Amino acid sequence: MGRFLLLIIFAGVLGVPSLFAAEAAAGPGVPVPLDQYADADRTGILEILLHRITVDPFNLVATVIFLLAIVHTFLATKFMHLAHRWRDEHTAKIRDQSSTEEFSSLEGAKDRVSFKAEIMHFLGEIEAIFGIWVVPLLVAFSVFKGWPAAEHYISHGVTFTEPMFVVVIMCIAATRPVLRFAEQGLRMFASLGGGRPAAWWLSILTIGPLLGSFITEPAAMTICALLLARQFYDLHPSVKFRYATLGLLFVNISVGGTLTHFAAPPVLMVATKWNWNTPFMFSHFGWKAIVGIVVANLICFARFRREFAALRRSVDADEQPEQWSDRTDPVPVWVTVVHLAFLGWTVFTAHYPALFIGGFLFFLAFTAATEHHQNPLSLRPALLVGFFLGGLVVHGGLQGWWIEPVLARLGETPLLLGATGLTAFNDNAAITYLATLVPGFSDGLKYAVVAGAVVGGGLTVIANAPNPAGQSILSGYFHDGVAPLSLALGAFIPTAVMAACFLFL
Repeated sequence: MGRFLLLIIFAGVLGVPSLFAAEAAAGPGVPVPLDQYADADRTGILEILLHRITVDPFNLVATVIFLLAIVHTFLATKFMHLAHRWRDEHTAKIRDQSSTEEFSSLEGAKDRVSFKAEIMHFLGEIEAIFGIWVVPLLVAFSVFKGWPAAEHYISHGVTFTEPMFVVVIMCIAATRPVLRFAEQGLRMFASLGGGRPAAWWLSILTIGPLLGSFITEPAAMTICALLLARQFYDLHPSVKFRYATLGLLFVNISVGGTLTHFAAPPVLMVATKWNWNTPFMFSHFGWKAIVGIVVANLICFARFRREFAALRRSVDADEQPEQWSDRTDPVPVWVTVVHLAFLGWTVFTAHYPALFIGGFLFFLAFTAATEHHQNPLSLRPALLVGFFLGGLVVHGGLQGWWIEPVLARLGETPLLLGATGLTAFNDNAAITYLATLVPGFSDGLKYAVVAGAVVGGGLTVIANAPNPAGQSILSGYFHDGVAPLSLALGAFIPTAVMAACFLFL
């Protein structure tokens, strides 16, 4: 501990002069623009990366902190397991102490909560991890560049429009009127299979992700995850089946937004610059995504068909899942229409926070006025997801120095596969954005990088912006939270199917 404190003091002393550096240091040179490295004459990727570290050593520092945050996500279940164990031990201790006469009520109130268990629980919350690691990043930023540079980067170097949009769209999509409407629509498809769990599972994982091309992927993820919670996860499938379904959901949502040019974040990043419109997206990506979703769903269905029979028997035994609410009264049509109008307004103004946040405030007033038709509005999951994405945006904005040269030196097939792999460790929208900065990209390379980015969007929670929303909703069905390695294994076959569709169709 003493060495750690000395290290902090030493870093602080080094950083004091830079903390009061001139405001000019906080200009647009942080991070260094990619076209200012002057390394066009360098051929090897390693040579380029070493040169860029020499130009700005903070590149390496920021990436190391980012990698530590990624490692932290893989250890999140370990932190959560420790938190639960310490909490149980503390509860047992309180129970034993409360049975003795010398244990006063004041001491009982003071020691009712285990501080170390709560801290460990916070460290185990996947949604909080990237936000937590923003703190050491800002410290390092201040030491290397000065606080004005760090302040300028947060306020001008990155945009938080997407995290704010996800918070708003999640809140609206999770309301009782919207969920009832989506459930009734999907019920028509599930009724073709007799309304059994298998029919609901196929309907949600086939139709739901395609809605992401119209109501945006975060809204589709929220609706699909909540419907799966009710129609599937509440029926207690095996752990392997739970992860296979979660991985399938993430992959399907990632590719399901490619039917149009305005709903999927990785497509939005390139659509305007490369002049891609909805007809182009559907003819090059959309129909292939539909084929891939159907094939991946059927493979998973065949793999777990015996479990579906067991789930059906549990339903027949009247072990029904809980409803959205204990009330059985229907939602008036006019209330549903207003909710859908707010949803449409949010999608329409997705790039303008002043407009969709203003609309959200009117939405909150409307839900308060129609409270008798609503479920309690839960802001915590949406805010946690927004916090997660905000942290990811801050870290991701400093990773272009190494991602861009990797993308620029790959052929079409290697680029598709490389973008798939890179997406697992960085938001796929960041991958496609950096691709727009690479000069001389052919049409084939443009297709490859976007295809790879959407194909790899289900491998990890951080791979696609809507994934944290699904993880937040469904994490309660996984002991100690969602394990990253198990999620990757669950998403592997759907990812391979999607890659084959985009490569060979």
